Amino acid sequence: MPQFMNSSKKDDSKAETPSSFHISRQSTIEQGIAAFNELGMNHICKVCIANSGSCCHDCLHLRDGIGCQKRNTSCTAWLCGFHKYFLYEIDQLKHWKEYWKQIPGQDYREDFTPEMVKLKQPLLMDTLNVEHLAEELAYDLQEIAHTHLTRGFILTLREKLDNNIDQLLDGDYDDKKRAVLRRKIKVLSSPLYRFQSALADYRESRSHTINS
Repeated sequence: MPQFMNSSKKDDSKAETPSSFHISRQSTIEQGIAAFNELGMNHICKVCIANSGSCCHDCLHLRDGIGCQKRNTSCTAWLCGFHKYFLYEIDQLKHWKEYWKQIPGQDYREDFTPEMVKLKQPLLMDTLNVEHLAEELAYDLQEIAHTHLTRGFILTLREKLDNNIDQLLDGDYDDKKRAVLRRKIKVLSSPLYRFQSALADYRESRSHTINS
């Protein structure tokens, strides 16, 4: 399991106690981007961008043909509905959210994060054998974008997944309401055929590995 404790060449994290350490703001950004790409979630971004749904649209720090000119902790931590759904299905969404809750100073498209921050847990994401799942999800989304009669349907789907997953993770609901939300997410994701098939194979493989 890759541990995104420090993706920069210079080791600027300092052990404080067995349960805390210091790390630079820049390293949190680099590690977040590295984990994001290792998981394959950049493939999903390409679909939204191609269908006029970039989350970076109209950002002052974005340059055509170049990309972001001013990385920050806020945008690195942020996930769209498709990213949340992907991490939700591979059981890594909770950890991503808990890690970034430790990082102070996050704001909309900018941050006021100190140059050094103290954390209690590192960004530990299991990136082994999951990139192909993100690729399959991206393929499904592109197919939906091309074939669905309603223009911009995938962007609507993205927002609905985002809303229901947020409610499931952050809402103070009883088991009955949470079961309803899980069913809604399952129904919303039902057109993602290739992803669902690959996900089933992935889970079976992991089950065999754990039990062997």
